[in-house]
Amino acid sequence: QAPLVESGGGLVQAGSSLRLSCAASGRPFNSVAAAWFRQAPGKEREFLAAIAGNGEQSYVEGSVEDRFSISRDDAKATLYLQMNDLRLEDTAVYLCAFAIWSWSGISYLSNTNNYAYWGQGTQVTVSS
Repeated sequence: QAPLVESGGGLVQAGSSLRLSCAASGRPFNSVAAAWFRQAPGKEREFLAAIAGNGEQSYVEGSVEDRFSISRDDAKATLYLQMNDLRLEDTAVYLCAFAIWSWSGISYLSNTNNYAYWGQGTQVTVSS
């Protein structure tokens, strides 16, 4: 299958917005759950958000739910993470991940071991 390709990261000032994209052409995109994680240097990978394979359910982690949102466009086979009001602590490598299942409970969704496919990551750096 074609690799997952993330884009949209970069160096931005605090208070800015970014939309990250994860292109999944050639993969079973339409029927499987997808998620966003991030990892800062020296820290463990952090779950951010997930969306069901059919797009009818989604979950955003409480620490960012007021600022981040997840969506998918099946026609474009693309997953998105909209990030608003970026802060210094949002600086990290952001990674998309795809499952082989359609949806599950939050404990399962947030576990990195439950995703089969990962992108290489895109760097988001927020400066003051």
